[in-house]
Amino acid sequence: SSDLEDLCFHINLKITNIKKTLQLRNIGQDPSLKDTLYKIRHEMVSLHDLLDKMESEVKEREKLKNSLKELQKSAERDEREAQHLQENIPPHLPKPSQSCIPGPTTVKCEEQTKAVEPERAKKATKEPRHIKEVSLITAEEFESVPAYMKGRLTYAQVNAVVQELNKAVLSKYKILQQPLKSMSAPVRNLYHRFLEEETKDTKGEFFIVEADIKEFTQLKVDKRFHSILNILRHCQRVREVRGSRLVRY
Repeated sequence: SSDLEDLCFHINLKITNIKKTLQLRNIGQDPSLKDTLYKIRHEMVSLHDLLDKMESEVKEREKLKNSLKELQKSAERDEREAQHLQENIPPHLPKPSQSCIPGPTTVKCEEQTKAVEPERAKKATKEPRHIKEVSLITAEEFESVPAYMKGRLTYAQVNAVVQELNKAVLSKYKILQQPLKSMSAPVRNLYHRFLEEETKDTKGEFFIVEADIKEFTQLKVDKRFHSILNILRHCQRVREVRGSRLVRY
């Protein structure tokens, strides 16, 4: 049967291997072949070392290939994000000034500059305090805000509130920098309210209260507004100072 033939072939193969092994062992004991066997052994060791080096090189190449794949994925992701940003530029970004347009109008701009310089020289040497504004939230910062805090709020909605807050800050501190004699009665009332709301904790800081938001912006101080304030506090754009039943932002 075929099973018996396979068994016979297997036994004969084993016998043949044993005979070859015995022959090789006998050859190794021959003094005239020792030098040849030593050279073969040396070549085998060298070949083994070469194979080890090749294996290490292959592993390094494999690591490099994986690193390049990760780099390619990262570059493709950055390219997609850049494309997305290019296609979705927020409308609130400041536009370049067009007061002086290159070309024939340049001469007029220079003349205007020269005319303004003598007027500036006549002004008082004391410069008004620079009014600090809240910087807009970046897309990366917005992505880092926890989902429970963002809810359904969008990146554009948050920055729209930032712009309105800056509008209130600018309006308030422009009044505080005006000479008192030049103010109308309503503006003078605002001026005195601003001074009354200051505390030792707000000294040297720019702040507004809910009354300023209602006075200078169209924002509604509601639940959505306070949710956006939480995001701004999380992104370290705004902090609260409480006192005298008033919240100062």
